[in-house]
Amino acid sequence: MATVPTQIPFDDTWLRRFGAAARPSVRVVCLPHAGGAATTFFPLQRALPASVDFVAVQYPGRHERRHEQPLRDVHALADRVAEALKPLTDLPMVLFGHSMGAVVGFETAARLEKDGTNAPAGLVASGRHSPATPREEKVHLRDDDGLIAEITSLSGTDPQVLADPDMRAMILPALRADYTAVENYRYAGGFELRCPISVFTGADDPRVSAREAAAWESLTTGAFRIETFPGGHFYLDGAEPAVAAALMRDVRAFTAADPTPAR
Repeated sequence: MATVPTQIPFDDTWLRRFGAAARPSVRVVCLPHAGGAATTFFPLQRALPASVDFVAVQYPGRHERRHEQPLRDVHALADRVAEALKPLTDLPMVLFGHSMGAVVGFETAARLEKDGTNAPAGLVASGRHSPATPREEKVHLRDDDGLIAEITSLSGTDPQVLADPDMRAMILPALRADYTAVENYRYAGGFELRCPISVFTGADDPRVSAREAAAWESLTTGAFRIETFPGGHFYLDGAEPAVAAALMRDVRAFTAADPTPAR
């Protein structure tokens, strides 16, 4: 299996690969939802073409980083993710974030554009209302049963995992930290991304209305479009081929000289 050139620094604390593309032409970086891990995106990676250098972000507090203190602030997460991505300048880069990951991706893109070292070619914001449409959410203040009830209602975690007391104890600290981060996050305003934004959303997602999805358009001076998939908040599960096809259509548009994805 081919490897990525050694001269390109790769932060394997924050970033994960599930294999290496032989001749990659673009890099897709995926950011997980609250409570999620890099491996969440393994099925999506398998549906993407071999020309994609697929990278997934691993937040602290889960899997092999489970002994680290999870971060409770979106800005702190974006700071660290941006630092990890800055050296990867060998390929055009597209960010794909789901739910909380969409917000972290947005703030990461803003940092990379401001720094000018490795500005992304585009952002795909999946399963999250726009930062321009804030809402009061207090799930992070619930007790453990209330927190579990929330993620159960969204069908984002295997019920067998949630039924196991040891597994619950393992995932709850990171899950609560993530909810604390994303629910306390507020878009500071005063800036827009230069890169295009595409929004992916589930038709029956109880957490994202059509108006809230459309409001992402105000956060970019570039091209914008929305794609709606059948399903709820975790519409991706089982629909990876369709999501991968839509993602690659955007990747091609983002990396073209004049990206103008159809609305």
